[in-house]
Amino acid sequence: MLTKRIIPCLDVKDGEVVKGVHFVNLTPEGDPVELASKYSDEGADELVFLDITATLESRKNVVELVKEVAKSVFIPFTVGGGIRSLDDISELLDAGADKVSINSAALKNPDLLNEASRKFGAQCIMLAVDVKFNGRSWNVHSHGGSKPLNIDAIQWIKEGEDRGAGEILLTSMDADGTQSGIDLVITQTVSQQVSIPVIASGGIGTLEHFKDAFEIGLADAVLAASVFHRDILPISKVKNFLKQNGLAVR
Repeated sequence: MLTKRIIPCLDVKDGEVVKGVHFVNLTPEGDPVELASKYSDEGADELVFLDITATLESRKNVVELVKEVAKSVFIPFTVGGGIRSLDDISELLDAGADKVSINSAALKNPDLLNEASRKFGAQCIMLAVDVKFNGRSWNVHSHGGSKPLNIDAIQWIKEGEDRGAGEILLTSMDADGTQSGIDLVITQTVSQQVSIPVIASGGIGTLEHFKDAFEIGLADAVLAASVFHRDILPISKVKNFLKQNGLAVR
């Protein structure tokens, strides 16, 4: 049985970890290297770093950050934000990242997924998809959730799998930062539509939310931020709770 993964997310802006609600109203949460090391020691299965400014200047800073993190953690970590080319991917993997997360660039040039998967292997390529419910279905947003697109989320995710993505990071913008629970409907729908792992993101606030994401949402992993940054739910407590409820965790 594959174990379920618990993944802290570090949204990085100007060298600092931040967190907002619905992708806005960002507040500082701490130093990315210190938090990465802390989560690694506490038993996180992986880490995700997202450079939410994604300018050329921040790209240089993120490469240096990746090098620092690679020295201080012993778990896989993924880096995303502003990745536009195979060279960008190569630079981050060479700096020590295990995977990259691609979002807006894949929407602009879907062939990037095919090319990246061929060159680096599907296991290194995560397709990040930010979705919002429009009353009938889920639409994709790009540019850190700021730009709504007339693209059906489920169709885009299936295309991403076909093009070589090895994993899906699915973020519900409606639930993001609310701590009111994962969007179980879209999570379950996507999990049933693809054969690659799905990481559920957005809305974690209680131990039951983790359990529901796995049992009802059928997610392979859960990504959370504020409950970890603010010590609301220590990783060990989450894992013990999941074990007690019959879910396989490391």
